[in-house]
Amino acid sequence: MKINEKNLCIFATTPPYDYEGFLNKRGEVNKAFQRRYFVLKGNLLFYFEKKYDKEPLGVIIVEGCTIAELSEETEQYCFQIVFNGNRTYILSADNQEQMEGWMKVLTCAGYEFKRVVVAELQRQLDEIESSKKQRLGQEIPNPIPSKPPRTRSNPFNRPAPPPPSSQRLADKPMPINGFSGTESSTSSSSCATTNSLAAAAPSQTVLSTSQLFEKMHKHFRNDVMIDVDLHRAAKELAAKPLIEI
Repeated sequence: MKINEKNLCIFATTPPYDYEGFLNKRGEVNKAFQRRYFVLKGNLLFYFEKKYDKEPLGVIIVEGCTIAELSEETEQYCFQIVFNGNRTYILSADNQEQMEGWMKVLTCAGYEFKRVVVAELQRQLDEIESSKKQRLGQEIPNPIPSKPPRTRSNPFNRPAPPPPSSQRLADKPMPINGFSGTESSTSSSSCATTNSLAAAAPSQTVLSTSQLFEKMHKHFRNDVMIDVDLHRAAKELAAKPLIEI
């Protein structure tokens, strides 16, 4: 943005202001004090002849200067804005409170002052962070390691249990003439058992009916218990939870 008189006048008369009020200003040629209305915006101190004037009489750039109180002036509550090698502005307030207020805000208006303040605040912040880290380190010398996240196995990756008699049914023949494979295999096995016993001991006495029934019952019981064991195993597997936590 270009700086010209028009832009500067708009900036000087547009609120908000950092500080404002009436002061008595001593002239450069005429050493008498004249009452002016001062407005501070940033590091620019504008002064007007009257409070609601549209254009300022002048502007003082409050940068690289010294603000000091004057006690040798005839006017009371005087202070000065001193520029090294340049003009010195002498101002007078109406009371002690106004003079101290103006001196304070003018001292803090310069860029150099703000830079020093920011550097000091950053130093204090670094000290606070450092002391906080040391305090936390003393309170927790051995931090407890965090537990690993809990994992769950996918129940659908487990193969489905076989039916209780699937293995046995695969080995048994299909029903013939209305009889199941178990009956046919049983009858055939009984015949085979009888034949084998007769062939193995032709010279011995043939087994009695009760003994033959006992052997057949034992053979049938073995077949039934195999099916029972398979059924129990499938039932226990089905009773287990699908998802183990």
